[in-house]
Amino acid sequence: MTEKEFRNPEAILDIQDKPNGGKWLLLSMQHLFTMFGSTVLVPLLIGINPSIALFSSGVGTLVYILFTNAKIPAYLGSSFAFIVTMQALMKSYGYPAVGQGAIAAGVVYIVVAALISKFGSKWVDDILPPVVVGPIIIVIGLSLSTTAANDAMLNQNHYDLTYFGVAIFTLVMTIVFNMFLKGFSSMIPVLLGIIVGYIYAICIGIVDFSNVISAKWFTLPAFDMMFVNYKFKWYPAAILGMAPIAFVTMTEHMGHVMVLNKLTRRNFFQDPGLHKTLLGDGLASVVAGFVGGPPTTSYGENIGVLAMTKVHSVWVLGGAAFFAIIFSFCGKVSALIQSIPTPVIGGISFLLFGMIAANGLRILVDNKVDFELKRNLIITAVILVVGIGGTYLKLGEFQLTSIALSTLFGIILNLVLPKKAASEVE
Repeated sequence: MTEKEFRNPEAILDIQDKPNGGKWLLLSMQHLFTMFGSTVLVPLLIGINPSIALFSSGVGTLVYILFTNAKIPAYLGSSFAFIVTMQALMKSYGYPAVGQGAIAAGVVYIVVAALISKFGSKWVDDILPPVVVGPIIIVIGLSLSTTAANDAMLNQNHYDLTYFGVAIFTLVMTIVFNMFLKGFSSMIPVLLGIIVGYIYAICIGIVDFSNVISAKWFTLPAFDMMFVNYKFKWYPAAILGMAPIAFVTMTEHMGHVMVLNKLTRRNFFQDPGLHKTLLGDGLASVVAGFVGGPPTTSYGENIGVLAMTKVHSVWVLGGAAFFAIIFSFCGKVSALIQSIPTPVIGGISFLLFGMIAANGLRILVDNKVDFELKRNLIITAVILVVGIGGTYLKLGEFQLTSIALSTLFGIILNLVLPKKAASEVE
């Protein structure tokens, strides 16, 4: 059955469905608000103007959609995996080194994509069966749970009951909207949750409008960081420091594709192909490096929105990318979105990240993974504890994140363990 013939019966709007007018605007804004906090947080942590990260995430998403033949509904934002290395590079060499490192990481993706295009990707199904994929997706969702909890509870690293109250209010209202609204409003529970949570936060006085008032209506993204008085120079430390991390983020990339496969009832490893998804992701990081932004990656937050709303339209994600680019030129709007308090985002994240994890459980159930078999118990147990526990492997400047490490363990165990333990063989 071809892509044009297949339509996911579970989706309200499937991948190629185009929403109308005002609905399109609101659905895209929902994704924009969802990714905004994380996308601007990365540049703030490393000392880059957030407007350029917003611009590069929008352009990068459009590049990804283009090179995956508009078949995959994904949003690409600033990657957290490179933060430590980028901070060091900023202190030692300045932004040109960070940009060069981002380009190097993207080139690694492109090279791997070319190899997969030549030699195929059938190996993906062999090394990533449901018993590995399900727990990895659970890890992807739950490994973000600490971020959600900290956003919900902490005010400048101190526990704040008022913040927690805002988070719980936002969470409860989003659940109510998701469960009891009908028609179009049932498609935008996250956007509605953010709006009512924001209004509540204003009412109790935890929203700071000072930056909104002082911001200009029209501002150029900070392209000058890369291009003004710039003289080309090689930064070997940037290339050697950031390029290897691309292999780590590739495992996260494949994990997100696996989640999207489940949500949309498709196999993106086959169509448009893993080489296309890696190529799109890599080119997005190359573009980000050239214009002055950090490397990009697909966002679990937006995947959570897809899971909750069952709106999988690539047009909606493209719309979010378009507005990200527009807002990167509008200081007032960017400042207004940045003024959304962290507990509002934390309350939303409780649900979004949990939805990702729940889809991992669904894979195990749907594929009837037999936990009477010891190998399945062992594989699942190791992936969950290593991934959710935050275990990482650090060798000098090179670091494997908990998601990458748990994926690696799961793949190895699946390949080396026999189908049955000795005690299970009749």
